[in-house]
Amino acid sequence: MSDLNYTIKDSGAWRMFTIAAFAVAAAMQAGGIYFLEASFAAKGFYAMSAIMLVHTSITITKTLRDEQEANRMINRLEDARTEKLLTEYSSNDV
Repeated sequence: MSDLNYTIKDSGAWRMFTIAAFAVAAAMQAGGIYFLEASFAAKGFYAMSAIMLVHTSITITKTLRDEQEANRMINRLEDARTEKLLTEYSSNDV
């Protein structure tokens, strides 16, 4: 059952790249809103919607990851039960 173990496969360089990409995108978004020729209220609306978009993106990513991890655990438990039943069945045959 070693193939069911989960290990992190992302390198440090990949993590740094994703953090840097997020920082650049956030800075560009903030700069775009700051230099937008619109009222303060419109800029506030765009800023709040950008923050909410980031928040919901993180939340849905975490939710999907948690669901995947829960399904992996359920599958591991089902595999263990099946293995136990097969072991008991084969020992009763002998």
